[in-house]
Parts: sequence; structure tokens; C-alpha cells
Amino acid sequence: MTEKQKQLAEQILQCLADNVKISLSAEKIARLLGMPDADQFTPIVQTLAQLERDGKVSVTDQGEFRLVIEDKPLTGIFRANERGFGFVHYDPEMPDIYINSDDTLNALNGDQVAVKILQPGDPTRGRGPVGKVTEVVEHHFTHMVGEFKTVSLDHFIGEIVLKDQKLSQYKFYVTDKGLHPSDNEIVNATVETYPTKESPNVLTGAVLEVIGDADQPGVDIMSAVYAHDVPHQFSDEAMAQANEVEKQISADEKRGRKDITDQPLVTIDSIESKDLDDAVVAWKLSNGNFHLGVHIADVSHYVQPGTPLDRDAYERGTSVYLTDRVIPMLPKRLSNGICSLNPGEERLSMSCEMEINPQGKVVKHWIGPSVMKSHARMTYKAVNAIIEDHDPQVMAQYHDLVPMFETMNELHHILLNARHRRGAIDFEAPEAKIIVDAQGHPTDIQLRERRTAEKLIESFMLAANETVADHFYHLHVPFLYRVHETPDHDRMRDFFDFLGVFGIQVPGDINNVTPKMLQRVLAKVAGEPEEQMVQVMMLRSMQQARYSDEELGHFGLGAKYYTHFTSPIRRYPDTMVHRMIKYYAEHGTGEDSKSKFRDRLEEIAEHTSTTERRGIDTERDVDSMKKAEYMEDHIGETFDAVVSSVMKFGLFVELQNTVEGLVHISVMDDDYYEYEEKHMALVGRHNHHIFQIGQPVKVKLLRVDKDQREVDFALVNADDAPTTKLRVSSPDRDRRSRHGHGHSRSHNNNNNNRQQSSHSRSGHRGSRHGNGQKRYHSKSQGSQHQHNKQHGGHRFTIRERRH
Repeated sequence: MTEKQKQLAEQILQCLADNVKISLSAEKIARLLGMPDADQFTPIVQTLAQLERDGKVSVTDQGEFRLVIEDKPLTGIFRANERGFGFVHYDPEMPDIYINSDDTLNALNGDQVAVKILQPGDPTRGRGPVGKVTEVVEHHFTHMVGEFKTVSLDHFIGEIVLKDQKLSQYKFYVTDKGLHPSDNEIVNATVETYPTKESPNVLTGAVLEVIGDADQPGVDIMSAVYAHDVPHQFSDEAMAQANEVEKQISADEKRGRKDITDQPLVTIDSIESKDLDDAVVAWKLSNGNFHLGVHIADVSHYVQPGTPLDRDAYERGTSVYLTDRVIPMLPKRLSNGICSLNPGEERLSMSCEMEINPQGKVVKHWIGPSVMKSHARMTYKAVNAIIEDHDPQVMAQYHDLVPMFETMNELHHILLNARHRRGAIDFEAPEAKIIVDAQGHPTDIQLRERRTAEKLIESFMLAANETVADHFYHLHVPFLYRVHETPDHDRMRDFFDFLGVFGIQVPGDINNVTPKMLQRVLAKVAGEPEEQMVQVMMLRSMQQARYSDEELGHFGLGAKYYTHFTSPIRRYPDTMVHRMIKYYAEHGTGEDSKSKFRDRLEEIAEHTSTTERRGIDTERDVDSMKKAEYMEDHIGETFDAVVSSVMKFGLFVELQNTVEGLVHISVMDDDYYEYEEKHMALVGRHNHHIFQIGQPVKVKLLRVDKDQREVDFALVNADDAPTTKLRVSSPDRDRRSRHGHGHSRSHNNNNNNRQQSSHSRSGHRGSRHGNGQKRYHSKSQGSQHQHNKQHGGHRFTIRERRH
């Protein structure tokens, strides 16, 4: 090639690289290069022919050209479907790779795998890429939890019944190398061998420990703890270190700290809280501004870097709250003792004192170590009785503090309005508290109230977290931030297309989405029938909040700078933030000080984000299990519900007590229902009844499976559903496929973890309906729990939860 030909080849390759997701005709390439003339077109065609011979471009059946991507190995996480196939997620910005059941290399759900692309995706036709697993890089499962059963097999003493639906096709045989448990005991076993080509459905291993009898109270919860690898036993060294901590602070420990013991600080928590790690105080200043003090237990004083306590706390990352118990990040000697801001006792603290003007702007602040004393242990209930109900008895009991609570209420509304003005998004998703008896059996599900006191504390914690993040960002030092990134453009575009169904127009640039734009959307649908549907779809379009060593902003809060400073008893990042605050105060912000943390923060951020997700998954797993157990006592009863999600195989509905379940399409027998993807609705072919997200329905409980976290309902009032003129766009030929090779990414965006679920209940075609058409019928018990994992938990990406 001449130099001129080389330059043209580079231009063509760059053009194809810029349009890598599609193929281009020679004419289109010429137009994109600004070379439409006939004398310019011929060299382009000649160069394309040479690039094809060199293997740098390929020609489609339509005679168009596309860039040949070098066959570099891709690695990602395999998400299995119980019917054998799966998907590999390897890049948040790219479509997942479909893996046929013959090409999985026997990878298990969650394995890290290397993948070869067999067929590139075609976004113009809605096709995702197809690949094959070439190597299992790292196994996700190193141990298994399940119920032991004795079996008579050579070389094995029994098998473990696996409860995970995605492992339902596998047998786990137990060798005699470990413990010899009894039937019906829940055990934790190490995995010694994985499925192979010769034994594609068999795992083997030895029992490491017996968790307890399957019917023993609390064993079900501990099974989830083991299954999620949540550390729950402190090392002997950590316990010994904790037991050496004095129960009172000394004069030496107070030295160099600001003394705020005379300020009327109070803690405000739920009645059952035992680890009180934040105290607040507020008063009006003579200039019309407000003083707000947020004072946090100084856990970092007791948990020093590199100590056994620090190693255990880092491994846990967070406290995990499971129905009737807590798996704490710190031993109780600390969490409920010297680090808990108990009333009337001096405590070491880290303080963020702010002066806030009537517009909600922090105009002055101080951050540093202090010594404090709580003047009262207040509960949300008591504070609400004062500032909302004006209960004379409660007001008399706390008469000295009532004026401060009224000032706090005024300041809270100032801060709340300031957040709303900048576009912070606030979802009022209900949260449930499961009540259990002495045997661990759920007896009630109560909705948690979020009244003024709860929101007030949230406002104060947000203000402190923002102020700390803002301060250290502008010091230009390495720091640990809590970030919630701007939503993905494609997800937002899909969401705005969805809004168009309801005639909702979003002002602004959809390529530069702001929190205020989404806040306006919520304002438009407030009180409307589609309100919940829009909230759900908006949440599904969001990114997941995480920790980072880069300040990327918090989209949901509309905050430029945000960190976690306020809960060091239960979150390791907060403890780390306290350490950095003290270190920079003592050693300055020069290069030597910056180097102290710079190289470790990325690893800490990634690890604590992972442990947070692990904790949330465990909490959600236990909640769904206990909710299912609660519903076992109510089979045959009818309930008011709301449609929370619509799939090709049925409706997920949510009861008023937050229990979710499935109305499978096989029990919607009043008509033949088809899925209208554009409107995310099931539409009856003959009676034209329509079911969409947010729609109220009445349901009857048919079946519960606690182990699989599944709750099945049937519609009671299908005839009362609204009718529509919508017609399903295509016949029901293959409901699994919109890509042409039997897989769909339509569920990929349902959660911020981007976990693939194809919901096995849609998998079997069975009974014939009256009109002779085949319809979906479930013989397997699908992954309803996977839907629960997808559908839940989004509120924590927007409203930073306190506990």
C-alpha cells in the first residue's frame, strides 16, 4: 500500500470502529468519510476489498462491511438458567453474551469464565451476542449449604439437598473425609469436585460443619448466612482485644479533643436499637442561622489499623440485620458498649458541626475529634409524639428538650426543601418488619413508619455526610466517597420511551439526564394510577450506589460530594473515613500524607461495596424466606394487591404487607393472555382485559414454598380488570425469543446488579387452552426468588439507608 492508501485504510477502519455495533455499506462509509464523489468511491471499494483479504473487515450477506474484532478472550460472570443455558455479564455497557447449554463447559451460576464470541450481536435486529465458555477461571461456589440425606452409594455416605433453584439439576454427594451428619441436619460442605463432561450434574465434597437440625429454630436463617459466606464468628484474637477495652474513657483519651459534654445532645433511634452511633443537637443562632451538630461514635479510636479487630471488621464490611438477630461488624463489647452513645456516659466521638442558613446552605463547619455525653436516649416514636402529635404527656416528660426538637423540625424542613430544589429524588417505598415468636416463626409483618423524626435524622445525617465529603474533596487529598453515578444513557432512553406510553414528555436533554428531570416526572404522576409503575421503572433504570476513591457525585441525592461518615459501628467505610480525618489533621495534607491512603483506597472501596451487596442479598434472602413462611398460615385466603411486575409468564403482585408472589399465566384461565412488550402488559386476546404495573388486583393464595421463597396466587377478580384496544404485536410463536436464538435481555435491566434471570416458570409449554393454542404452563418451580432479588432493594440506591 502507498502512504495515501494506508491513510484511507486507517480512516475506513476508524469509521467502522466508531460504528462497531452495526454493518455499513460502501456508500454509507463514503458519506461518513465525506468522500461521496465517484472518483473517491472507487479507492474506497478497492481498499475495503484489501482490508477483507487482510482479515480486518468482514462482509455480511447483504454486502455490508463491519470491523473484525480481534478474538481477545473475554472474562465475565456466568449467570445460569435452570434449563441449562446461561448468560455471561462482562461489561456494564455491553449486552450480556448468551451461552447455549452445550457451550457452558459445565460452569455453575456465579463462576468467573473466559468466553469466545461465536456470533456477534446485531442491535438493529435486537440480537445479543452468542458465545461459548472456554475456561472456568474461578469457581463461585467453594462450599455448599443444604440438608443432608443418607444414601447407599459407593464411596459416598450421603447427599446434600441443594435449595438454590439454579442448582436444582445437580446432585451433591458427600464423601467420608469430613463429618458424618445425621439425616435432616443442615450442613456446610466444601466442594472438592465440580461438574465435568463425564459427570455433568454431579458435585462432591466433605461436610465441614453441622449448622443444626432443619427444624431447629434459627437454623433456616443461619443457612442463609452460611450460603452467602457472611462471616459470623469473631476470631479469638479479636475477641481478646475487644475484652481488653476499658468500659470508661480515661483523661488521657480526652486530651486534644473538643469538649461538648455540656451541649444537650440526644440520640434518636428505633426502640429496639442497642448500638447508638450518632447523636444530634441543634439551636438557632443570633444571626438567623442554625447550628447543627452531628456527633458520631469514634470507632476508629478502638479499631486500629492492622489489629485483629480491624481485620475482622474489614472482612465483614457491614453489620447484617436478619429478622430477629444482627450479625455485627464489631463485637458487642464495642458496638453495644464503649462505642454506643448511651445516655449520661462520656464517649469519644467524631463531630461535624455546621452553621446552616435559612436557605439550607452550610456556610461554616468544623470536623474533628470530640468528647460528648448524650443527654437523652430518644426514640422515633417519642420525638414524633412531640413534633407531630404534640402529645402533652410526652412533651411534659421531655419539657427541657421540646424547644430543641421544634428547632430540629424547622431545620429539617429547610434542608429537605434545599435538597428538593436541587433535584434530589425521594422514593417512599414501604419497608417491612417481620415479627417472630420464640421459635423464630413469623407471626406478623408490620410496615415501618417513616414519619418526621425518621426523616429528620436522615436529613441531618445527609448534611453531615455531604459536608465531610465537600471538605476533603476541596483539600485535594485521597478520600473514600459514596457515589451514585448518572444513569446509563440506553437505560434512560428506554425509560423515556416507556413514559411516552402515558403521554409523559420529559423536558431537557435525554443525553444529559439530571436528578431534577426525574423529580419532575415523579411530580407529574403523583396520585395518578401509573405512579407506582413509573417509580418502579425509574428505579430499574438507575445505577447502584457504591464506594469509590473518586468523587463521582450522588445522582439520587443530587449531591456533588457525598461520603459515609455517620455509622462506623455498622459500616467499615465510615470507620475508614474517620481514620483519614484524624490522620490528615495530625500529619497535614502534603504528599507524604496523601501517599498513606492513595494506593489502598480503590481496593477498600471495591471490597466494602462487595460486602455491602452481600449483606443486602442476605437480608433480602432471609426476609423473603420469612415472608413465605408467614404466608404458609394463610393459604386459601384472599388479599388486596398491586401488580409489581409483568412478565411473559405472568404477573408478580405485592400485598399491602410487602409480600410478593406470582400469578402464573397458567392460572389466568379466563382468557388467552399475551405479552405486549412495548406497554409491559398482559392483554387478553378475546376479552381484552389488560394487566400492567401498578394496577390494583385481588388475589387468592394458592401455594407457598419457603425453601424456594415462592408464593403463588390466582386472580380473584380478573373480570374487573380494565379493557384495552391494544393488540399484541406478534403471535405467540416463541415467547422466549426476541433475538432469534432463544434468549432475551429483556430482564437484564431489571436490577442494578444486572443479574440475568429468565424465570423458569416461563419455560414449559403445556396444557392446551380452549382455543387450541398452546400456552405456558409451569411444571418446574421457577426462580420467583430471583425476581424478588431483582425487584427489591432499589430504594437503597436512592435513599441512603441508615441501618
